[in-house]
Amino acid sequence: MPSTLHERRRLLSDEELAGVPWLSHLKPAEHERVVAELRISEAAAGDVICRMGRRATYWFGVVDGLLKMSTETADGHSITFSGLTPGGWFGEGTVMKREAYRYNIQALRKSHVAGLPVDTFHWLLDHSIGFNRFVMNQLNERLAHFILAIEADRTPSPEQRVARNLAALVNPVLFPGVGGVLRITQQELAYLVGLSRQRVNEALKALAAQGLLQIEYGGLRILDLPALRHQTF
Repeated sequence: MPSTLHERRRLLSDEELAGVPWLSHLKPAEHERVVAELRISEAAAGDVICRMGRRATYWFGVVDGLLKMSTETADGHSITFSGLTPGGWFGEGTVMKREAYRYNIQALRKSHVAGLPVDTFHWLLDHSIGFNRFVMNQLNERLAHFILAIEADRTPSPEQRVARNLAALVNPVLFPGVGGVLRITQQELAYLVGLSRQRVNEALKALAAQGLLQIEYGGLRILDLPALRHQTF
């Protein structure tokens, strides 16, 4: 019985391939080569996809589920940088430089994670203008994403913190697979934001009262993304 993510990998189905946002930027010959080399694996809650100190061998993307990006301080404390939601491909900077990871990526729930071998990633950089444009847009958007995350982390207002973290999790450029409803529990959101579940619940109710989102069973429907990004209390 396969026990590791690597041992559980397989080819993507047609439906899963349709959810890979950058494939549409490739020419037919590029597309054919890449599809043959893409793999997907099911990660259980708690599985580590990328580990600090290990050299990158794949460029990864979330097909479905929820991951978190975090690091550990010298005294053993964990700092969460970001959540990673469906449609999001991450770590291109590390892959481009063929470096070791400076963060951990861990599944918060059962998730399907796709991977493209590092050598194939670099082949695309050398041969595909469409792929280069996609990666450049990713890097530009990710910079804005992390600036927003830093602002959210430093705000004293729990409502602002929740609002801006939600805006990051539903970023349509970085996470195009989210759709109209972010599938996340209040406990998962609390874990990513760094607040108690009760405080997150209060913040969500306040945001819902302003018409910015709607709390639904199993998730949150975002009604006004620009307002979430620039929320002030």
